[in-house]
Amino acid sequence: MGEVLSQNEIDNLLAALSTGELDVDSIPDAEEKQVRNYDFGRPTKFSKEHLRTLEIIFEHYGRLISTNLPVYLRKNVQVSVASSETVTFNEFSNALSNPVILGIVNFEPLNGNIIMDLATNIAYAMIDRMLGGTGATLEKMRDFSEIEMTIVQRILIMMVNLLHEPWKNVVDISPILQRVETNPQFAQIIAPNEMIAIVTLNLKIGDVEGFMNICLPFITLEDVMDKLNTKYWFSTMQELRDENYQEYIESMIRRVDIPVRAVLGTTTISVSDFMNLQVGDCIRLDTKVESDMDIYVGNIKKFTALPGSESDSYAVRVTSVIREEE
Repeated sequence: MGEVLSQNEIDNLLAALSTGELDVDSIPDAEEKQVRNYDFGRPTKFSKEHLRTLEIIFEHYGRLISTNLPVYLRKNVQVSVASSETVTFNEFSNALSNPVILGIVNFEPLNGNIIMDLATNIAYAMIDRMLGGTGATLEKMRDFSEIEMTIVQRILIMMVNLLHEPWKNVVDISPILQRVETNPQFAQIIAPNEMIAIVTLNLKIGDVEGFMNICLPFITLEDVMDKLNTKYWFSTMQELRDENYQEYIESMIRRVDIPVRAVLGTTTISVSDFMNLQVGDCIRLDTKVESDMDIYVGNIKKFTALPGSESDSYAVRVTSVIREEE
């Protein structure tokens, strides 16, 4: 639908025509077709809708990384989608430095591979953290040793395994890390002139910040391009919210490990008495032998119980359940 002019705009146009400020010949013909140049060397295979859907997928992926990576690094990790664009594979490979961390990932059941390009400063920060350091990076980059590559490969395997869940609304993939390359010349997975989509993730580990580029060739995603749109994405998410969803969440929660501890009692002693404790000394608690013990689930007092034994192990018998309102 064409643009609708207001009455003031119409009056101004008529006034400009009458005074000669506007030439009738300069007004473009509405029926004239606008011609746009098309570069056949760089065909547009990824639309804005495709890129937006890929950003949604990797926003979910970024949340998974920020949740799972701290388990290995014991440090806060922040991940966000920085950008998405389409380029040729030759432009992507020419922009890579040397050394570089390139994870070649088999995207089964889709044809072909994808590449995960991890910034070297982030890789060194991860290595330093996993070897007991503070998570600092190197000021001057160098080649990775075999031990360092083993650590990086372990982290990349974890990241690759996390790809399954964000993509399950589009296709049920089983990604496998085939190999890790540090030289861009050995990561030529497609022809140089093939089009790829690049989704850039911004990773921040403590004070170290860097990028991870996900290279997605068109030939790999060609079979699922029709599903890379937000309409299909959200409709699929709605179908997953069925009556079994609550049971699924409940079954997942039931598998979570939580600490349970039984407290015999508490007492207060001086530091000198504590330092002079010997084997066989008795410590008097603030509870009686026949009184119930407090059972904590996490940091919440949930039960009371009596001490006892089961086979050859210590045990407790629950005598009451402490409700939340209590």
